[in-house]
Amino acid sequence: MTAASAPRGEVPAPTGFHAQLARSWTASGSMLCVGLDPDLERIPAHLRSEPDAIERFCREIVDATAPHACAFKPQIAYFASCGAEAALERICAHVREEHPDVTLVLDSKRGDIGTTALHYAREAFDRYGAHAVTVNPYMGTDSVEPFLTHGAGGAFVLCRTSNPGGDDLQALITSEPGAQGSQPGIPLHLRVARRVATEWSQLGECGLVVGATRPDELAEVRSLIGDLPLLVPGVGAQGGDAATVVERGASADGRGLVVNSSRAILYASGGEDFAEAAAAEAARTAAALAG
Repeated sequence: MTAASAPRGEVPAPTGFHAQLARSWTASGSMLCVGLDPDLERIPAHLRSEPDAIERFCREIVDATAPHACAFKPQIAYFASCGAEAALERICAHVREEHPDVTLVLDSKRGDIGTTALHYAREAFDRYGAHAVTVNPYMGTDSVEPFLTHGAGGAFVLCRTSNPGGDDLQALITSEPGAQGSQPGIPLHLRVARRVATEWSQLGECGLVVGATRPDELAEVRSLIGDLPLLVPGVGAQGGDAATVVERGASADGRGLVVNSSRAILYASGGEDFAEAAAAEAARTAAALAG
């Protein structure tokens, strides 16, 4: 059903990634994203022997934490490594059908030549029904464009990550094209941020990924990209501070952030109360983000 054909009195569904995300922020009052990274070795013991253990675990986490979240972010590798792609399809469908106010971000960090990227875009948006997908910018515009022009969603572009090897390439100083003499260059990740804000955002709806453990760089990226949304992993088990992330990374309207926490929420308890414990941790993190 299109927005134009929605019955009288029914709020029409948003038509783009940014509109969906704005709806999620408003409906939840939260900037928390719950990462779905199901590790069979860590899910509660009473579920591990079940054939649908991953699906049951994720569905219960989703239903318990949805009131506190603006987004869910399933990491595709955790499903693909154990042949659970069909379970991921059903989980994504469950999010879309039962929690339509929550944004669905497929974390796959795809990046390949144009024709292959086109199929990756179809995987994210047509197969899994994601509102957005994470992508790797290393191969340039033609590797990202299929995600931005697909029409069914948007892309969060990797920009500045908090892993130990992130400095290997992201911190390299690059000079401006045509720069002369001693004009200073900028780190590669800021060049990515600038390109996303000034060029790729004209192709489709996008945002950037910046780690929570680099607050100064988070602020620097925000200064370059205006109000584009930022997906910020690293709060919780990785040590990022919620209040600092909001202080340094929020957009002008005080939102603009999708702050991910995975392990701290998923594994808040290893017992049969895992869903209740996850909900409590999600509520605590959402409150910390709200100040």
